[in-house]
Amino acid sequence: MTETLEFVVSPADAGRRLDIFLARQLPDWSRSQLQRQIRSGAVTLGSQTVYKAGEEIRAGDRITIRAASRELRAEAEDLPLSIVFEDDDLVVVNKPAGMVVHVGAGVKSGTLVNALLHHIGKLSGAGGEHRPGIVHRLDKMTSGLLIAAKNDVAHRVLAEQFKGREVHKTYSVLVHGRIASAAGNISNPVGRDPGRRIRMKAGGIRARDALTYYRVSQRFPHFTLLEAEPHTGRTHQIRVHFASLGNPVVGDTLYGAPAKITLGGQLQKTLNRNFLHAVAIEFHHPRNAKLIRLEAPLPNELQEFLKALERED
Repeated sequence: MTETLEFVVSPADAGRRLDIFLARQLPDWSRSQLQRQIRSGAVTLGSQTVYKAGEEIRAGDRITIRAASRELRAEAEDLPLSIVFEDDDLVVVNKPAGMVVHVGAGVKSGTLVNALLHHIGKLSGAGGEHRPGIVHRLDKMTSGLLIAAKNDVAHRVLAEQFKGREVHKTYSVLVHGRIASAAGNISNPVGRDPGRRIRMKAGGIRARDALTYYRVSQRFPHFTLLEAEPHTGRTHQIRVHFASLGNPVVGDTLYGAPAKITLGGQLQKTLNRNFLHAVAIEFHHPRNAKLIRLEAPLPNELQEFLKALERED
């Protein structure tokens, strides 16, 4: 099936390359995929079909792309997997940073779902063929605990717990700057960033209520380590909320964190991932309602980063 998507170029995007503009509007597509679409004649600029990915666009230009949409099927792959808990109904894994949760446009392999299908075999079908078993997600560059359902009954019950805000997740997060209060909450609606579709924004397009609780764990001269508990589950919620305070998550250059930091008196590249780790999760078992609480320690690279900060004190 093919769907036609249409965009109008804003003044802020005037002068951009066509492929870069489309990549900003369609974050699930890779730039190389979009370039192939352009070369194949699937993109029009006004009434003219364009074939050059580097075509310069102007404010007010109307761009359409005829994109072939098809349901992706996840296939089993022999990939490393850290299982924290498993029984007949569900599995909880400690996802590493850098791993995408499920396949999608531009991502066909190397995902957590690919690994789960190899190690476990059958997962619930409630999420569709491209994300079997997936009840909730973690961002690519976020690590930590994630639940997957093995059957549709478990999937439904767990999904209801997430919807009812009965699942409690705790994240360890290091942010730039000083958070003044020892504990507090951030209550800012989160929606899509109108300028960059890949980003979310406090008060963005179709913003929905979002609430994050936090408490300070440790202070450093230029950073604050916290435990954060999202009461709601908006996309990029923790990252957006702390960025809105002017305290972006370390490593999260998408939301304003600096690309370079000073450690040991030397200017160096920041972390190659976000300092955001789902350290604990608490939920009721979908079969017997038993309360389950699981924890995952900080990955080595985050522990080493904290040790470097402690040596700075």
